[in-house]
Amino acid sequence: MSHLNAEVISIGDEMTSGARLDTNAQWISRRLGELGVTVDFHTTVGDSLQDNIDVFAAAVQRADTIVCTGGLGPTQDDLTRQAMADLVGQPLELRESSLQHIESMFARRGREMPQRNRLQAMFPPSADEIVNPQGTAPGVDLAVDREGRIPSRIFALPGVPAEMKTMFDQTVAPRIAAMAGGDTVIRHHVMRFFGTGESDMEQQLGDMIARDRQPRVGITVSAATISLRITATGSSQEQCDEAIRETEAEIMRRVGHYYFGSGENFEQHHAVDQMLRSTGQSLLVIEFGFAAPLGDWFAALGETPAYRGGLSLAVTDDVIKLAEGDDWVASARTLAHRFGATHVLAVDRYPSLELHDDRPLPAADVRIIVLSGEDGYQEKMVTLGGHPSIVQPRFAKAALAFLRSTLSATS
Repeated sequence: MSHLNAEVISIGDEMTSGARLDTNAQWISRRLGELGVTVDFHTTVGDSLQDNIDVFAAAVQRADTIVCTGGLGPTQDDLTRQAMADLVGQPLELRESSLQHIESMFARRGREMPQRNRLQAMFPPSADEIVNPQGTAPGVDLAVDREGRIPSRIFALPGVPAEMKTMFDQTVAPRIAAMAGGDTVIRHHVMRFFGTGESDMEQQLGDMIARDRQPRVGITVSAATISLRITATGSSQEQCDEAIRETEAEIMRRVGHYYFGSGENFEQHHAVDQMLRSTGQSLLVIEFGFAAPLGDWFAALGETPAYRGGLSLAVTDDVIKLAEGDDWVASARTLAHRFGATHVLAVDRYPSLELHDDRPLPAADVRIIVLSGEDGYQEKMVTLGGHPSIVQPRFAKAALAFLRSTLSATS
């Protein structure tokens, strides 16, 4: 299996101006790393045809594979197709299969396709299509010959993250694996954890996250939630799945006490919902202070018998007296009984972010309380600080972790 290097290109004036944060390049680089491809360059270029041609010309000389995002829309500043065609000296030609797909997308939405969208079905003749199952912008797969070396392969994808990610995983990743001479079956599995930091997790995992390990285990962190993405390649789906199962079992042996579920978008409130529903129990949330993330998260679940509602109480003199006394516990039990909840999760209380702007928030103490049944009472003090954008969600996630441990202990 040969080793490939790569360049990631982000296209658009919104990127070069700083108007939009480029998260696509980060995501793509991680995925390429999981495939064993070394990313040597990140390039950002605006909506200028000549600049795009120059960037592609430089990239194909130094990278075996190029993944670019942006510039595949139907407007005049979407120039990626034209730049790729000019790079290889070919005219753009209409691809009927792509046009039919785009027309069908508009038909399903009950709209007539504007003529301008025909541009999205234009390809250099030597290029292959990358099907976009979610949108009207197909991707472009173009091989560029290099003297004395393997051709460089450009994969152009739309800038919409949801579309780009699906197209990369379904089509681009297997094609890159085939370029390297490896097996073309690729399977992913994402495990989710909370309760430790990234460096501590890496230390506990040890050699499991080594870059040359198969299956690969990639680690990412978002708002204190850790994701471990297992990527297996093999000659069959069954072979990949077996390798993932073995790796998953070893991960659970080392750090299973932090695990709460699997799935790209699986969060702790999903885990709590599953735990409560499996036992016929339900939850009422009470949040004191300057935030109410728990109520937002549980409400986003939609209709579920496990969540009976949330109460958000701003910080006033009356609320402070209530929170510091014992009467609120009795009141919370009364509310839980009225709404049919078997448990109450209370956060007392989220710190204010006022005056901190982008400065780190000093460590604050927040009391987490779980009420169960008629007399069950569990309390924990959580101390956290950090950037204002993540402090309040971290307290909410700590509350969910405490609730999960309480539910597990009583099940």
